[in-house]
This record gives sequence, C-alpha cells and structure tokens, in this order.
Amino acid sequence: MQAIPTSIPDVLILEPKVFGDARGFFYESFNAKAFQEATGLDARFVQDNHSKSNKGVLRGLHYQIQNPQGKLVRVGMGEVYDVVVDLRKSSQTFGQWVGVLLSADNKKQLWIPPGFAHGFLVLTESAEFLYKTTDYYNPEHERCIAWNDPSIGIQWPIEADRQLSAKDRSGVLLAQAELFA
Repeated sequence: MQAIPTSIPDVLILEPKVFGDARGFFYESFNAKAFQEATGLDARFVQDNHSKSNKGVLRGLHYQIQNPQGKLVRVGMGEVYDVVVDLRKSSQTFGQWVGVLLSADNKKQLWIPPGFAHGFLVLTESAEFLYKTTDYYNPEHERCIAWNDPSIGIQWPIEADRQLSAKDRSGVLLAQAELFA
C-alpha cells in the first residue's frame, strides 16, 4: 500500500498493491499493519458501511460534531467524485477542499481524518461506496454543510441535475456551521 498526500496533508490517497492476470485481480482492501506502515496512523475502525447510489446522487457534505469519525473510503462498483472539506478552525487548511476520483477500476482509497466534512457525487449509472469509520454513527450529532457553498467553491465535475436528500438540500453554509477547534 502506498500513501499519497493531497493538497491537505492530513488527507491521504491510498493505492493498494493489486495482483491481476487474465482471470481477474486480488488486493487487500484493508490490512491494519500495512495501513499503519503507509500512513503512520494507528486507526481503530469500529463500523463498516456500504451504500449504493444512482448517477447524479450527491451525498454530503456530512460530519459529526461530537464523536467525529475518521473514514477510509473506496468504491466497489462504478465511479464517484469524493470531496472532503477541512472544518478544523485551527488548521492552516481550514475551509479548503480536496476532490479525488474513486472508482472500482482505479481501486484508490481515501483517508479522511476526523474534523472534515465528506461527500461524493456518483458519475456512473450507479456506484457502490464502502467505508470504514473510527467512531459509530451518531445521528443526533450529524451535521451537513451545503454542497454548493460559494465560500468553499467545490468544483464538482458534472453540472447535471443532482439528486439530493432533504437533509443534504438543507445543509448550512460554512459561516453558520458548527466547527471543530
């Protein structure tokens, strides 16, 4: 596994070693020892999640103000544009975002530390999104930043009609959001 820093150094792209031939492929999607060696992090994952979404579905930008979650995300089928926003007021990269193309073909993963909002846009007919979290889902403390907040300026790759949940349509602007220290 190789860890590649992004423009926000705490957010890492992980590229697994993939072994393939005419029959198909094999790779370890997670190995605690390899993760720690590649990232220097000793993350303890407590929950695995798996979702399927149709083309144009935009989920996010989600975070938990208490019980913040670190996430290790990947795509098992299809392709998404995955986005994270730094919500740590004390960070030099506060309010900045990173976007990464994740797909079943490229097999890249993204490490998102606690203190970030996260979302993704499905680019293919459908996509299956898988992620591990370092803390449990806590709906009482879940928050949502507006996916189109002009102060963040995320450049989503397609302009087609986006399908959003009611929760995601009511996301707040960064200026009004509860943030991390």
